[in-house]
Amino acid sequence: MNMNNLSFFLHLNKFGLKVKFMDKVKVIFEPQKVVLVGSSRIREKVGMASPQLFRNVVYNMRKLFRGKTYVLDVDGKAGYNKLSKLPKIPELAVIMLPPKQSIEQAEKCAKIGVKALAMITGGYDDEQRQQLLKLKEEYGVRILGPNTIMGVINTTNGLNTTFERNVMPKKGKIAFIPQSGGVGACLLDWACFYSIGVSKFAFVGDKIDVDDVDLLRYFGNDKNTKVICIYMEGIKNGRKFIEEARKIVKKKPILALKGGITQESAKRAKSHTASIAGSDEIFDAAFKKAGIIRVEDIEELMNAAVALSKQPPMRGDNVAIVSNVGGPAILAADTVVRNNLQLASLSEKTKKKIESSYPGVDATNPIDMIADARAERYSRVLELVLADKNVDGVLIINMLKSCFFEPEDAEVIPETAAKYPKKPVVDVPAGGEDFTFVYKVLGNTDIPLYNLPEKAVKALKILRTYGKIIEKH
Repeated sequence: MNMNNLSFFLHLNKFGLKVKFMDKVKVIFEPQKVVLVGSSRIREKVGMASPQLFRNVVYNMRKLFRGKTYVLDVDGKAGYNKLSKLPKIPELAVIMLPPKQSIEQAEKCAKIGVKALAMITGGYDDEQRQQLLKLKEEYGVRILGPNTIMGVINTTNGLNTTFERNVMPKKGKIAFIPQSGGVGACLLDWACFYSIGVSKFAFVGDKIDVDDVDLLRYFGNDKNTKVICIYMEGIKNGRKFIEEARKIVKKKPILALKGGITQESAKRAKSHTASIAGSDEIFDAAFKKAGIIRVEDIEELMNAAVALSKQPPMRGDNVAIVSNVGGPAILAADTVVRNNLQLASLSEKTKKKIESSYPGVDATNPIDMIADARAERYSRVLELVLADKNVDGVLIINMLKSCFFEPEDAEVIPETAAKYPKKPVVDVPAGGEDFTFVYKVLGNTDIPLYNLPEKAVKALKILRTYGKIIEKH
C-alpha cells in the first residue's frame, strides 16, 4: 500500500471511529437494555446515594421503560449482584453509588462492553474524575455526569432514570439540557404540571465527558426534537459549542438560560457543578454569534419553548391584537412597542369588513370586539386579520369574567389559525381561573397560552427573533 492510500485508509478509519464514538451518545437516550446499579443498604451521610433513590429509579424504569431493565444490587438483596450474571450486556448503565463504589462499578461495566454510563451521584474529587476519564480513554465508554442527579428522560421509549416516582412529562418536541439538577427538576415539574410536550431531558451534571456540544449534535439530528433548551453555568469548549449551534439554529431554535452571571454567583457555580463560568459579556456575545436566543429566567424559558414548539417563526414586526376587552388590549399594545415590535396597520379593506359585519366594533388595532364576543365573532375577525398582508402575527385576548365568552368558544382559534400556518398566533385568557378554564380546551392544541398579555408579547418577540436568526443564518 502506498503512502497516499495509507493516509486515505487512516482518514476513513478515524472517521469511522468518530461515528461509532458519537453513536454511544445516542445510546444514552435510545438503549435497548439498561442496568441500574445501586445498593439496598448504602446510605451516604451527606450525598444522594441511598436505598430510597435506588428503589425509586428501579420503580420508574420497570414501570415506564419499554426496553429491558436489569437491576444490580451490589449488596445482593435485589436483582443481580454481579454484572457477570446478567443474561445480556446492557448498552447503558445507570450508577447510583458513592464515588468510590461508583468508579469500581463503572470500570466493571466498561470492561464487559457497556457503551455508556449515567453517573447519578456527586461528590467526586479531581482524582476520581480523572479515574472516570481514564475509563473513557481505555474502553471508549461515554460518561454522562457525574452529579447528574436525575440522569435522562426519553418520552418516546419511556426511559426515565429520575427518582421521583411516576413523574413523566407528556410526549412532545422540546428537549432540555439542564446543568443543574435543581433547575432541571423545576423545569420537569413545570412541564408535568402544565402538560407541556417534552422529547428528552439530559441532566448533565459535571460534564467530565458528554457535554453541551455532544448533546446539541444529538438533539440537532433528533427527529423528535423541535426546540432545544439549555440551562448552563459554564462551558468547556466555547468554539465548538458556537460552531455546532450555528449549524443547528438553521433548522431548530436553541434557547439558553445562563446561571452565574454575577461575580458572586459565578463562584458558587464553580463549586456547584465544577463549571468554568467565565464573563457574562463573553457568553452573551457567543450566544448572539451562534444564533442562540437568550432568556432571563425559568418562566421565560418555558414560555418561549412552548411558543417555538407550537408556532412558526414570525417573519415581520407587525402584530395585530384581537380582544374582547379594552384595557388588557391596550396593555398588550404598550408591551408590543416596548419590545421593539409594531402594531400592524390593518388595510382599509380589512377594517371595513370587520366594522360592516359587527356595527359598534372599532377595527383600529388593537381591536376591541366588545365583551359579548363569542366563537363566531372571534373566528370571523381572526380570519380577516390573519388574511391581511400587513399582519405578521396575532395576539388574542379572551377573558371570561365580565364577558360572555365561554371556554368552548376557544375551539375556533386553532381551527382558524390553521388556515394561515405561516403566521404565529398566541392566546391570552388573562388571569388565574380564566386561564385554567381555557387551558383545558386549548392546552393540547398548537396555540400557546399565557395568563398575561405581557408574556404573550414576549413569546411573539421570541418568534420574531428566531425569524431573524433564520434569515441571517
